Amino acid sequence: MAEGFSTAAANAVLDAQVTAYPWFKLHTGAPGANGTANAATETTRKNPSFAAASGASKASSTDAAWTNVAGTEDYTHWSQWSASTAGTFGGSGTVTANAVTTSDSFTIPAGSIVLTVPVAT
Repeated sequence: MAEGFSTAAANAVLDAQVTAYPWFKLHTGAPGANGTANAATETTRKNPSFAAASGASKASSTDAAWTNVAGTEDYTHWSQWSASTAGTFGGSGTVTANAVTTSDSFTIPAGSIVLTVPVAT
């Protein structure tokens, strides 16, 4: 017997995750269990749009763009939140990025934030 979610259940979980935690914050290292470690100097959270989950995957459909970032640093992770400030931590992931300098712009292009759930095979 296979273990894991059905594809339909995985899609429902992913759609619910982004509905509950639509805001993304940048980090310079792993955000940790509470999403608060290694926070970037740039504190603005962005809420990119996402296409409906399909095939146990959900990808951003718009850019997440920060303009005039607040500090010189290298973004390596993101965290997901329920609100634009404060709120509840919902998850985290990695980002491949170049270092930025104060006042630079930084964009995670549409399709580059991808959430997945393993499914039974």
